[in-house]
Amino acid sequence: MSKPFEIVREFEVESSPEEVFAALTTGTAGWLWPSEYEPKEGGAAPFGATVTAWDPPHRLTARAEASQGVQGQSLNQLDHLIEPREGGGSWVRYVHSGIFVGDWDNQYDGASHHTDFYLHTLGQYLAHFNRRAAAYASVNGPAAAGSPDALEGAWQALGLPAGAAEGTRVDIELPGAGRVSAVVDYRNAYFFGLRTGDAMYRFFGRNHWGATVGVAVHDFTPGADGDRIGADWNAWLGRVYA
Repeated sequence: MSKPFEIVREFEVESSPEEVFAALTTGTAGWLWPSEYEPKEGGAAPFGATVTAWDPPHRLTARAEASQGVQGQSLNQLDHLIEPREGGGSWVRYVHSGIFVGDWDNQYDGASHHTDFYLHTLGQYLAHFNRRAAAYASVNGPAAAGSPDALEGAWQALGLPAGAAEGTRVDIELPGAGRVSAVVDYRNAYFFGLRTGDAMYRFFGRNHWGATVGVAVHDFTPGADGDRIGADWNAWLGRVYA
């Protein structure tokens, strides 16, 4: 059954509106995935959408009547309102709306939790890697990575301390990167994130919504190779969930 949805988030960052707008439009590989916007109203936007508001650095809206590559939706719109904050920084209002087709409760729950994780990662990008070019990789685990405890399995496979909370610094071995010092910058029942001096590693517990655990990497090391990073993590997932 088709039913509209709306996910609204408001947050503040220390970055200027110009920096936030750049992150949303040209820096997406650093926190989301590589995307391109044609910089004008009526221009092309990701997933077959059209830019319906282009007012840098204050407003960005894209709307897709029949989303390409967005499963389970017949309408998708992303709206960003950015305002300067008194004393510096920015206030951002983000609204994701549209129509879900199918299992509405499951889709809304997944989209809502993903929104929080993605926006957190945006904040980490702005605070630690602003305007740095990123190599991006995203891989999903095999069928066994869809079990109820699959995300916890990834945590354990990395050798992370069971009780480590957000803000905990850890020394761990990461595929392709070797032994590194990292900060647990996000952790809940659905996702966790690790941040090093040169990269962000995002772990998605999509097993909670009928898919499999996924890993995304935003690597800001000069010369980083997204294809190689993806191959390293794909092999790691294969071993963990063999």
